[in-house]
Amino acid sequence: MPDTLATIAQIKNTRAFVLTLVKDLSTEQLNKIPEGFNNNIIWNIAHLTAAQQNLCYVRSGLAVTIEENYFSLFLSGTKPDHFIEKEEIDLIFEVLLNSMDRLAADYANGIFIQFDPWDKRYGMKLNTIEDAINFVPFHEGMHIGYIMALKKLV
Repeated sequence: MPDTLATIAQIKNTRAFVLTLVKDLSTEQLNKIPEGFNNNIIWNIAHLTAAQQNLCYVRSGLAVTIEENYFSLFLSGTKPDHFIEKEEIDLIFEVLLNSMDRLAADYANGIFIQFDPWDKRYGMKLNTIEDAINFVPFHEGMHIGYIMALKKLV
């Protein structure tokens, strides 16, 4: 359990780094979809939370801990469908960090009793909640790369 809680803390620190990476961007820049891309910076940031919720809670047979409008719109296979205003961006940023505090508390309280194994397209098999949590930094690292590439183009 301590190693998993340390991983969750590391994920939260990485997410805080993401927010510093984009703090100087305008609402328009966060929403801009450059040519050759099918999403934008704010979609990628919201996707981090949605994917983590899907991996940890949904695969464990539990309800997500975030509002639906921060979940289904940002799952894999979706793309931005509307301009996200500053107020909603601020909430996405808040949920990005708060969802990790909730995950740490829920994990420490032992609510993750079952887990539906999942073969990820990256050649990884996730069999337990710990596997899912340990996969999150890999997944988020890829999206941080996308965010950095998008930032150069907006």
